[in-house]
Amino acid sequence: MTRIEDVPTPQLFPDAYPPERFPQFVWTGRPSTLPAQAWTTETTHRDGQQGGLPLTVQQGVRIYELMCAFTGGSGAIRQAEFFVYRAPDREMLEAALERFRGGAPVEPTTWIRASRKDAQLVGALGVRETGMLASASDYHTFYKFTPGGRSQAASTYLDAVQAVLDAGLRPRLHLEDATRAPREFLLPFVQAVLELAAPYGESGRPKFRLCDTMGLGLPYESVAWPRSVPGMVREVRGLGVRSEELEFHPHNDTHLVVANCLSAVMAGCAAINGTLLGKGERTGNAPLEGVLLHLLGMGYCAEQAPDFTQLNALAEVYGEIGQGVPAKYPLYGRDAHRTRAGIHADGLNKFWPMYAPFDVPALLGRPLELSLTKDSGLAGLIFLIKGHTGTELRKDDSRLQALHAQLNEEFGAGRQTAVEWEEIAPRVENLLQVGQPLTVAGE
Repeated sequence: MTRIEDVPTPQLFPDAYPPERFPQFVWTGRPSTLPAQAWTTETTHRDGQQGGLPLTVQQGVRIYELMCAFTGGSGAIRQAEFFVYRAPDREMLEAALERFRGGAPVEPTTWIRASRKDAQLVGALGVRETGMLASASDYHTFYKFTPGGRSQAASTYLDAVQAVLDAGLRPRLHLEDATRAPREFLLPFVQAVLELAAPYGESGRPKFRLCDTMGLGLPYESVAWPRSVPGMVREVRGLGVRSEELEFHPHNDTHLVVANCLSAVMAGCAAINGTLLGKGERTGNAPLEGVLLHLLGMGYCAEQAPDFTQLNALAEVYGEIGQGVPAKYPLYGRDAHRTRAGIHADGLNKFWPMYAPFDVPALLGRPLELSLTKDSGLAGLIFLIKGHTGTELRKDDSRLQALHAQLNEEFGAGRQTAVEWEEIAPRVENLLQVGQPLTVAGE
């Protein structure tokens, strides 16, 4: 029988799981295609609103200010795009531009349909760059235009690109539905845009955004076009598009949004477009806080990390407007760091990293929490009492056992809801005031 040797100290893989940082990538072979820098761009004011986020001007400005506070000097979020068709959207944009000119770290850009009329609209707004919707799949080119077809779509888009270039702006082509687009349209169209912009020099070099509009992309090289996200990135890069000129914009319809983002970066795409806390159409855009957590793990933003504690205020803003994050939403949901299991509470009591992915209070500004249920046991009570009073009781403390028995009676009588600290605090206060000496853990 194979023998497992004991060791004098535990192997906790500190290179991968440093106690003071988010988990790190420990490469067995660092991909040669990784861009020198990687960052994100924001679309809450565009795709977030398009997905049903009801923003007033004041709320939109507050969200922009919070993304700037989150970003700080890290360069984690470099741009944010705004609608321009309604007066309130232009007010949000103007307020953001004023702050950007005053030193705010996130550059405001715009989003338009790829038409000459829309291109003329943004020419005098004070932005340096505009996104342009350019549908790339035959699902769109055959059925969006009358009569439909690839050549008509390309001609319309290229005319709008010319208008944007003539207005002195940098075009950013949003290749909608790219993960269902034929190679025979997408690649020649990218090449045509590059050729059209070439006479305008560096200031007119276009950007391209690969849009996984229906969340159908896959993070694997070995998958055939058009579903391979890294494969598409590689082919577009092969046309001469630089890493910093390429963005990836996915949706989460099939649960692969963050994996696809990371695969895009590893294939050579420098920018990921999404929203903080994942707001957006249907199942939402790429949650930038989740993407950035992993980009930090890759070694990006090494000199200064974004301030993840700022997103607690953003979650509060969304809660106030009836668009709060789900309770179990990763990192920032109400229950994201809450346990109910006694075995987890016991582990947290003994060595908190056992049941925490990283130092949640330090890195996110959120506590490790527990709600008492019939499964929480004495360990759950110990965790809750210590967290709120600083007193750590032992399992054989008779008062603790009496309180646990009372709670078990309630659950045995049919109670289904958890017991939160606010409910139990008076009983704990009485318990700690009982005359007998405390039996403190470790004595």
